Amino acid sequence: MDMTFLFWLFLLLSVFSYFIYPFTLLLLNKFKARNRSYGTVEDAQEYPDVTLIVTAYNEEKRITDKIENSLALEYPEGKLALVVASDSSTDATDTIVQSYADRNIRLVRAEERLGKENAQLTAIKTVDNGIIVFSDVATRIEPDGILKLVRYFDDPEVGAISSEDRFVSKDGSVAGEGAYVKYEMWLRKQESRLAGLVGLSGSFFAARVEVCEQWDIHSPSDFNTALNCVQAGYKAVTAPDVLGFYTDLADPSKEYARKIRTVIRGMTALERHTEVLNPAKFGLFAYQVFAHKLLRWTVPWTLLGLFIVTPFCMMDEGGFYVLAYLGQLAFYGIAIAAHWSASLRDKSWAKIIYFFTQVNIALLDAGIQFLSGKRMTVWQPSDR
Repeated sequence: MDMTFLFWLFLLLSVFSYFIYPFTLLLLNKFKARNRSYGTVEDAQEYPDVTLIVTAYNEEKRITDKIENSLALEYPEGKLALVVASDSSTDATDTIVQSYADRNIRLVRAEERLGKENAQLTAIKTVDNGIIVFSDVATRIEPDGILKLVRYFDDPEVGAISSEDRFVSKDGSVAGEGAYVKYEMWLRKQESRLAGLVGLSGSFFAARVEVCEQWDIHSPSDFNTALNCVQAGYKAVTAPDVLGFYTDLADPSKEYARKIRTVIRGMTALERHTEVLNPAKFGLFAYQVFAHKLLRWTVPWTLLGLFIVTPFCMMDEGGFYVLAYLGQLAFYGIAIAAHWSASLRDKSWAKIIYFFTQVNIALLDAGIQFLSGKRMTVWQPSDR
């Protein structure tokens, strides 16, 4: 096969998910999306029943803070229930939760430790109607967070909503948004306007009860919910004013392992639900999953292919391909230098290069592990 053809193919596949796909969303939204307006807290006339499900595994050190944060939420009396779904915790988590029974905090315990989604399903089965809000122990919700959240469900087409994440530094200050986070939030907004989100914030999101009826315990709940929405004729949308705050990992070196775990779980979900890639059934949502998820997971492989074929093109054609190869060497050289130099990482342009390379190394690692047969269901919460 012609090496120059492979060069341009690998280049196209490498940039499509990050650069071309967002541009197609802009064009599609211009012609297909309709502007939506949602009510405000002040406009509210009715309040749906809300059940807040907090999933916990061996969280004796943090569960009290989470319960107190939940009890401080502003919502009409008798309309908000709190359920802690224990994934067969072996420490004092369950005992602490039970000590709040007189304050209407209910414990639901999974009899067998099968993972976060199974614990959530155990709790879902106890809810008959209304809105279910899912939250992690490490996530802090603002007092009016639920009031803001439920207003999005005034739109009958909305089946689920996703909060937006905010990192809290060790000193308690909210970390500023980096370029990558701003890009992801912008992309999420575009997908939300078109066919709906392909994945929600796993630490704080909400869905109608009927959206949660089909719950795959082997797929991440954020993907579960997005898929269930489109299957039921709803959309999952982002809520920029509904924020979830959580602190950075206590051990930053574990961030890489968290990325690996997240990607493998995402790949497992798509493997189990390949039907979502069928545009005849899922329309533009299938396109969004293909471009945002599947193509992005292949980027490290196409970048590797690009790096391998460029020297052959350089030997045959010279010129442009020489510059292309030098550009790749410089790009990865900056990433390596930034890994060892904190001062270089402080420069925004180097930080973006370093972060992009780091993410794609994690994607490559996760892909190799997935293809080798590794799957993840049971989860261990990260220390924060």
